Amino acid sequence: MKPLPLGVRIAAGLAVTALEQARKLPQQLAGLPLTVVSEAMQLSMRVQQHVTELAIKGDDVLSGLRPAEEEPEWATFDEDETPVTTSQETPVDDPWEEEERAIAEVPEFLPAYDELSIAQLRARLRNLDVEQLEELLRYEKAHESRPEFVGMLNRRIATVKAQS
Repeated sequence: MKPLPLGVRIAAGLAVTALEQARKLPQQLAGLPLTVVSEAMQLSMRVQQHVTELAIKGDDVLSGLRPAEEEPEWATFDEDETPVTTSQETPVDDPWEEEERAIAEVPEFLPAYDELSIAQLRARLRNLDVEQLEELLRYEKAHESRPEFVGMLNRRIATVKAQS
């Protein structure tokens, strides 16, 4: 017996599939509202995720165009609770000291140190040991000697030493 043409076989398959789907229709109609709501919520969540990803990428790009916000006066952190007093070095008009400052290198473990805001530095301090913190403090004092940075580094060094 010769097989029927492909078109006839496909049409028969479509008819059987349509009949099967028609039999399932009453069951599918009962769950249809729930399915539609679920699909809409999934789509909404996907859109929100994409929007958030775009915002994060935009923040990364724009953060380089504007200066980082300094620490607000009202912000307090664990390191701020136990102040450590330090004596500030007074600048000397010694040409050898100026040369030492000029050739001192940024610590290898934090190469972008000079570009960090105080908040960005604070976030990285918890991963550093006492030697690294002291190296940062020496570098800060030798270069810009910003009081808020020097104070924060001194407080963190005291906290780490107290914990050991």
